[in-house]
Amino acid sequence: MKSGVRSSLLLVQFVLSFAMWMQSQQNTSSNGLGSQPSTRPDESMLTLHSAVSEVQLLFTVTDKKGQYVRNLKQEDFDILDDRKPPEKILAFRSETDLPLQVGLLIDISQSVRERFTFEQEAAITFLHQSLRPKYDQAFVMGFDMTPKVTQDFTDDMDKLAAGIHLLQPGTLTAMYDAVSYSCNKLLKQSHNTPVRRVLILLSDGFDNSSSGTRERAIETAQRAQVSVYTIRTSLTAGGRGQKALEAIAEKTGGRSYVPRQITEVADAFTAIQTELRSQYAVSYKPAAFKLDGHYRTIEIRTRNRQALRIRSRTGYRPAKISEASE
Repeated sequence: MKSGVRSSLLLVQFVLSFAMWMQSQQNTSSNGLGSQPSTRPDESMLTLHSAVSEVQLLFTVTDKKGQYVRNLKQEDFDILDDRKPPEKILAFRSETDLPLQVGLLIDISQSVRERFTFEQEAAITFLHQSLRPKYDQAFVMGFDMTPKVTQDFTDDMDKLAAGIHLLQPGTLTAMYDAVSYSCNKLLKQSHNTPVRRVLILLSDGFDNSSSGTRERAIETAQRAQVSVYTIRTSLTAGGRGQKALEAIAEKTGGRSYVPRQITEVADAFTAIQTELRSQYAVSYKPAAFKLDGHYRTIEIRTRNRQALRIRSRTGYRPAKISEASE
């Protein structure tokens, strides 16, 4: 009799233990490393699959004349992650049709009032030409002291155009905060397949009210794997604003455009559209990867093709284990 009770208790204990184990596996599947972006700003992580770190990298190659080179193969490149070759290259391809996730971030502070209407129309034209219905998506955000989303992610051009027209010039400029906010928003738009995350920033580059720094904004973009393309809205070349926009674009794998006259804003949008269809995509498992918060540099070199220029993001900082588990 006692033996039967003991056996029953053991059976119950086993069933409960098994149920708890199954629940933990479900939690790991739905909330594990990299399966969902962190809800806390500036702490979003690289995509991690099956507990194996995977870096997804987009880059462009141009010749000495600035023309895109689209016919290179995996063996034409060397990749260094944290100064080491990757443990394994998981995929490589010339990428022209990867789905786009685009954030359109427009400065609505006082300093851009004179050019505001033209920039709105140029942005609408760009979205019409670039987004493919049921395949690509974009959101519209304006910023002065705070970011303001006037249209969330959609492939509906009428809604996006309406969102752009809803933007109204405001007051001071918190550009760095708006960049960080936008990059986290792009990362939180979950996908089961690879996408290109792109942020297009229209601003004069001057920031006078952000709580975060330029370096923090760049780091957030790198973690979220967002390429930032900047279009300067001031027609005066040089200065601190232009340097800020160039730094953000260069370190995230984007490009900075400085129109000399207002009509060249549309040309900048056209150039961005062309580049987005002229990229290479590589995914790899980095060597000696740890969730330790250590900044890891990325460098791509061409083999025996010294005249070529490669543009990609320059690195990333994975979160520490304590951050990734939250």
